[in-house]
Amino acid sequence: MQPNEVKALLESRIDGCDFHIQGEGCNFQVIAVGEAFEGLSAVKRQQLVYAALSDEIASGALHAISIKTFTPAQWQTAPENA
Repeated sequence: MQPNEVKALLESRIDGCDFHIQGEGCNFQVIAVGEAFEGLSAVKRQQLVYAALSDEIASGALHAISIKTFTPAQWQTAPENA
């Protein structure tokens, strides 16, 4: 898979989030920013993103995924946004 394919999948399955994807093959780093994460624990945030990609993970199309999630307010001060 390509980063743009992973981004398109996530955008179609999680509303109101921006995704920044890096990686290639079956290994990707996902940064997700959105109101959807407001009030959720870190674990629940991860589960939301994993659930959106569950079919691709189960099929092996995606293997290793690193996920960082931010609300828009958190993203403003995140080092990844520098």
